Amino acid sequence: MKSIAILVLVVLAVVQLAMVARGAITCGQVDANLAPCVPFLTQGGEPGAACCSGVKTLNGNAQSSDDRKTACNCVKAAANRYPNLKDDAAQSLPSKCGISVNVPISRTVNCDT
Repeated sequence: MKSIAILVLVVLAVVQLAMVARGAITCGQVDANLAPCVPFLTQGGEPGAACCSGVKTLNGNAQSSDDRKTACNCVKAAANRYPNLKDDAAQSLPSKCGISVNVPISRTVNCDT
């Protein structure tokens, strides 16, 4: 009986780890995906291939409402670390990379709505 209880606990732990690994987006992931975009966001011009690849990856990973809220808050926090970030470049980034997002990209966007 004791071994069955241990087996059940192990199975539950594995399932929980799989859910966490698969579902939750982190600010570290957001930062890593958007890091190649910093030159475009601060200097303008055109975003590079690595930047657009990161934007597309981030958009693909943030599928649930919770993930999108987390990503939004992470993007806002990252934007505030760059005082020379060009707001017009940030707003145009998704379209320049060929994707659409449902929220405006802004330092002041309400990520909870």
